Amino acid sequence: MALRLPGQGGRRLQTGLDTLDHELAGEMATSLGRAGRRVAETLAALKAHECRDEARIVLRKAAADAVHAYFIQRELVGLRRHHDAIKDYAIPDEVLARLGAR
Repeated sequence: MALRLPGQGGRRLQTGLDTLDHELAGEMATSLGRAGRRVAETLAALKAHECRDEARIVLRKAAADAVHAYFIQRELVGLRRHHDAIKDYAIPDEVLARLGAR
């Protein structure tokens, strides 16, 4: 419940819940940003390694794990459609193919 003091012109005072909501939103944004940076880093490493060898398999798995975690983080903040993220990060099909059932 928000309180209004006389002479405040209808401005609301923040309650404890408002402050908590603000803090939680900040933490969710930070976490989503961190997950996005991990996606970018793992995809860059995968792109830099073009050889089809054992190292690429490890890099592809790391990228798939990072993308999977990022998608979960997006869903936790209410972003259910991942088409834009796939396009923005240029996530290759070889990574997307590994996001199935775990």
